[in-house]
Amino acid sequence: MSILAQIESKIHTWDSAQAAVQTWQAQGETVVFTNGCFDLLHYGHLHYLAQARDLGQRLVLGLNSAASVARLKGPHRPINDELTRTWQMASLSFIDAVVAFEEDTPWELLQVLQPDILVKGGDYEIETIIGADIVLARGGRVLTLPFVAGYSTTSIEQKIKNS
Repeated sequence: MSILAQIESKIHTWDSAQAAVQTWQAQGETVVFTNGCFDLLHYGHLHYLAQARDLGQRLVLGLNSAASVARLKGPHRPINDELTRTWQMASLSFIDAVVAFEEDTPWELLQVLQPDILVKGGDYEIETIIGADIVLARGGRVLTLPFVAGYSTTSIEQKIKNS
């Protein structure tokens, strides 16, 4: 399979992501889920995503759609379009599936996917993580990973504006 085909095979609809998660779980693999905008990919993102993948055998990334990012971050975002962000995420070796969602939160997507572990960055409290109820109800785990200080899309955006 070509590299382009490998990348494309990681980009899923909700239905195909659900089927992949069910297959992996049936094979005894632990499926980790995280989500975000991932607008300007930086070291903090890469570090966090690699750590998330180390928690299980598969990592599924819920990607905020362009419309969702604009609602959450403002009309000047996203900086990178949805296709670019999707392909960037699917290009990473430690991500097994990328699935976009239009809603402001991944709650409905988590209802469909039912991952074993839900993970967010250390700037979240477990009690405030959207979808924690879904994962915990099926006996899964909800974790936060340490935030990598000094790296954020907002700081990169400001640096570009100030240059």
